[in-house]
Order: sequence, then structure tokens, then C-alpha cells
Amino acid sequence: MPYLGAHQSVSKGLHLAFDRIAHVGGEALQISTRNQRQWNPKPLQPDEVNQFKAAREKNDNMIVASHASYLVNLASGKDDLRFKSINNFITELKRCQELAIPYGVIHPGSHGGDGVEAGIERFIKTLDEVIDRAESSVMVLVETTAGQGTSLGSRFEELAYIRNNSRFPDRIGICLDTCHIFASGYDIRNEETYMQTMNEFDQIIGLQYLYLFHLNDSKKDLSSRVDRHEHIGKGCIGLEGFRNLLNDQRFVDHPMTLETPKGEDLQEDIENLATLRALIQKKG
Repeated sequence: MPYLGAHQSVSKGLHLAFDRIAHVGGEALQISTRNQRQWNPKPLQPDEVNQFKAAREKNDNMIVASHASYLVNLASGKDDLRFKSINNFITELKRCQELAIPYGVIHPGSHGGDGVEAGIERFIKTLDEVIDRAESSVMVLVETTAGQGTSLGSRFEELAYIRNNSRFPDRIGICLDTCHIFASGYDIRNEETYMQTMNEFDQIIGLQYLYLFHLNDSKKDLSSRVDRHEHIGKGCIGLEGFRNLLNDQRFVDHPMTLETPKGEDLQEDIENLATLRALIQKKG
């Protein structure tokens, strides 16, 4: 069965994310290594790194990913914003390397009105610069998007073009967000349309490049191009869509993390994970 988990807060210490994911019974963890709304966060301190690695050793089977800052836009046509984005993501990948986090998730960004082609070309060029300068072994996972506004990455063809035209294709994988692909027009609600979507992904990008899933239901309907996450089974995708994914043997060893709303007691994560696990068909 896949490794199910959730994005967790690192409030009061990076290492405490492991306590939170253990509390909800997760097997995969996504964090933000620094405040998502700061361009120049403080460097990692030795005690932070040591505490994180010690907690990781106690959870040695946990698959961990980090999500880059939402400020980062490597596709921007504004030189100042692109420059700050490059430096921010370089330091993010270096933090991941220092913490031994294997995956760094990033949105392809926005073309800002210059058009998809121009935006993607800028994204490829700047991402290549980041990978080259970061000198990190971390796998960059480009996330599927809902296609809201002028954002890039809502079509599989765009993501394939990014990998195929990068100087570092072996360092780039894909993170698939269920809410995002649904909002962008890929239907996964029944077995037939689910298989069509995944077969299309395989033909255009290749399933071997899909490393991580974000499991989110959608508040908005198919092709809405609006990114609004909902609890599992409470949105427009519904339980059957997640049943299709969770029982797909091609993804039996993949990490899948929730990004659904929650309070400090994390009860929503506990309930969402229980809902997901109930959808997995037992064998034998």
C-alpha cells in the first residue's frame, strides 16, 4: 500500500514535525524548512540539524519532502523577482541537502501575462541555474497546478516540456496534486476517466518520473481552474476518485501526503487518513 501522510507544521522546531506526523499515524511527511512568506530566512543552526536528524533516525522509514516558498516564481518576467526566487530556492535545496531531505517540491510559477511559452522557457532556464548552483543531490519535484490565473504547469505537456528541455532532467521529477489536476480538467472520479488520465500522464511525461502525490479533494468542480483544497470525500472529486488512486498497483510504494485544512489538534488529518485507508482494498 502507498505511504500515506500529511504536511505538518515545524512550529517551535523542525524536529517536532515528526511528533506531529506520528500523532496522526502518518508514514510520509511534508514540511516547509523555513517560513513560506520570507525571502531571506535565517540559516539552519547546528542544533536544528542535529535534532532533525535524531528525530529522523527514530522514524527511519518515514519518507520526507519539503515544499518551497510560495513566494518563489522562477518563471517571472520581472528580473528582481526572478533573482530573489533563484536565491531563495538555491538556499532551500541546500537546506534539504543538509537535512537529508530527498525531495524539494516547487510550483512552476506564473508567466505574469507574457504567455505560457515565454514563462516555461524562463522557468527552465532559471531552474537549471538553481540546480547548477545549489550543488545538491535533492530531487526537484515540479508540482501540477490548477491553472489559476497565469500559472504554469496545469497541462501534462507543459511539465513534460520542462523535463525534456532541462540540462538536468535526471534531477527533475513530478509531484501530482489531485485537486490541482481535477481543477485543471483531468477527471479521476470514475475508473474509466481515472485510467484515461493516468495513461495520458504516462504517455506524455512517464509514470517513472512521478515521485510524490498530494491528496486533496476539491472545493470546485472539474475544469474550474480554481485551487481550493477540501477534505477527502467532501469535495467534487469524491471517495471513488481516491479509491481509484489508492488501489492502483503502479503507485503501491509512493508517498502520498495530505494538504487539507486542519486545526492544532490535527484531528482532521487523523480522520482524512482513516478515510483514505478505508478505501484500500485488502488482498487475500
